[in-house]
Amino acid sequence: MKSYATENIRNIVLVGHGGSGKTSLAEALLYRSGATTRIGKISEGNTLSDFDDEEIRRQISVSTSLLPVEWDGHKINVLDAPGYADFIGELRSAMRVADLALFVVSAVEGVEVQTTVAWNYAEELGLPRMILVNKVDRENASFRRTLDQMREMWGKAVAPLSLPLGREHDFRGIISVIDAEALEYDDKGQSKHAEVPEDRKERLEEVRTDLLDSVAESSDDLLERYLEGGEITRDEIVNAIHEGIDDAAMFPVMVASATRLIGIDRLADVIVKAGPSPLDRPATEAIGGKVREPKPDGPMSALIFKTLSDPYVGKVSFFKVVSGTLTADGSIHNSTQKTDERTGHVFTMRGKNQEQVDQVVAGDIGAAAKLAHANTGDTLSDKASPVVFPPIEPPEPLLPKAIEPKTKGDEDKLMIGLQRLIEEDPTVRLERNDETHQTILWGMGDAHLDVILHRLKDKFSVEVEEVPLKVPYRTTVRGKAEGLGRHVKQSGGHGQYGICNIRIEPLGRGEGFVYEDKIFGGSIPHSFIPSVEKGVKAAMDQGAGTGFSMMDVKVELYDGKYHTVDSNDFAFQMAGSLALRDAATKAGVVVLEPIWQLDVMVPEGSTGDVMGDLQKRRGIPEGIETVGGGRQVVRAKVPFGEATHYATDLRSLTGGQGTFSWSFSRYQEVPHDLANKILEAAKAEAHS
Repeated sequence: MKSYATENIRNIVLVGHGGSGKTSLAEALLYRSGATTRIGKISEGNTLSDFDDEEIRRQISVSTSLLPVEWDGHKINVLDAPGYADFIGELRSAMRVADLALFVVSAVEGVEVQTTVAWNYAEELGLPRMILVNKVDRENASFRRTLDQMREMWGKAVAPLSLPLGREHDFRGIISVIDAEALEYDDKGQSKHAEVPEDRKERLEEVRTDLLDSVAESSDDLLERYLEGGEITRDEIVNAIHEGIDDAAMFPVMVASATRLIGIDRLADVIVKAGPSPLDRPATEAIGGKVREPKPDGPMSALIFKTLSDPYVGKVSFFKVVSGTLTADGSIHNSTQKTDERTGHVFTMRGKNQEQVDQVVAGDIGAAAKLAHANTGDTLSDKASPVVFPPIEPPEPLLPKAIEPKTKGDEDKLMIGLQRLIEEDPTVRLERNDETHQTILWGMGDAHLDVILHRLKDKFSVEVEEVPLKVPYRTTVRGKAEGLGRHVKQSGGHGQYGICNIRIEPLGRGEGFVYEDKIFGGSIPHSFIPSVEKGVKAAMDQGAGTGFSMMDVKVELYDGKYHTVDSNDFAFQMAGSLALRDAATKAGVVVLEPIWQLDVMVPEGSTGDVMGDLQKRRGIPEGIETVGGGRQVVRAKVPFGEATHYATDLRSLTGGQGTFSWSFSRYQEVPHDLANKILEAAKAEAHS
């Protein structure tokens, strides 16, 4: 593929709810531009975009694909992003490097949950937006109903540039609002001029008047001429739309059927003629205030937004060149990791296919293999003029699963494979919990984790099984008590002799462990005082026999006995451990559970259901805040053990419209009846 000038590059991300037709649209653009000779079908598993085994198996997109399209002397870098909530990390990283978000909305289902989520994120980024109403040829499709819904949600800036010619199964073309003409399409996506039907002329005039009103308001000169009855030229309309898109003040709407190739050429025309190039976007600010503009002759800087991990090819890093020009077989500096790399081959990707290029200019998107130190979110730059761009922050994973390898001895392979997959998908987190002795994999949802585990099997030949997730309970003591630790063994020769007396009492939550030496008169030599502490700590780690580590306890060592020959470090460690167990039994053991702060954002209509559900989970609601857009945030403290599957449950409860974040808050006492069950279960497991 040839190199294009920055002003002739368009970086667009296809956004929308799963099933709205994004991948089919990408296939249509590839076919209609001549990049492919056939149209891949999701049902047949042969699309260029969804090439991953998991995508073919599930018939959904689970990762972002890069699909460059050449159109009318321009290069359109199409980023086909997933539309399901579990894979939102891929969407967010793609939106960071796009210059335009093209929202694909089904004319049957209308605006769905993930479309709204993505729209809100685009608003945060200040990202220009266009809308394509797809599937207009399907039964129960309604462009008018969908348009009204979008305008109700996103305002009058939603402006149709085309109308459907025919409806449902009779949909055969589009009516251009700009040109006031109709186009009919054949099965190859080629169009011919047609008459605008009489019953559509009034609607066309109404929509075109609204568009011209908006265009006229974009300039004082245009407004004056328009009010005086003068003509606004086609070029002036297109330029005004271009400015409206750039400023996120206008959201043009096109109409199409991706599977039937209707309206695809006009969509591509609008993207290249009115869509923003990298030059139209604000300069990129680095950490520390340095600014990089998309000039090919400036200092090179690039942001890595995606990583693919392949056991055979190695690591492939996708990047957008922010400034300067990145060349093949050159030296680059990873300014995030402060390491140097050689680029080797540089290429663009079309799905899984590599097309080698000599260089990637400012504003363009490319890829390189085997950058040893590069991770998603890293900045590449000239070593002489380094910058670091703000990293791509992945969303926090919300669903934990405890796993273990099916085959003993695969522990190392499991860790190596998971680390490689985490490089590819930063929304995955791996945790080894030392309290429960479990390996925990965190993801965005069941489907996300299922994909990760299938990839682990397919790419790294490691199979795992899910095991029940253990809650990291802890214990403390209920009151004050004294304990005796006696470890005396004499059987000829050197024996074991250590006796200690301790006092214990509970501390405030979060105060940890305090150990005080109150020995007077040398009843225990100073050299054995730390030995007693080691023994006490060892017993606390075992929860004084409960299996749950003990916290927030003060221990005083106040008396003891020793033997000049038989006393040693080990004997007093054992004595300290026995003393702690004795004192804890007398004081009473309290079971503590981890409490998490939960912030749940839901539509106002779901607030009551969410509050009721949280109370069933022993949650303590702390307040409700209205945040606008018909949404409220419910804040609550919830036991971790009651919320381990909340990511899945909340989607069911709110029809997929609820989101949440959580963070550890504190440990607090478990209700007495539940504590007994927990201790009995732990005791049974210890003896099994």
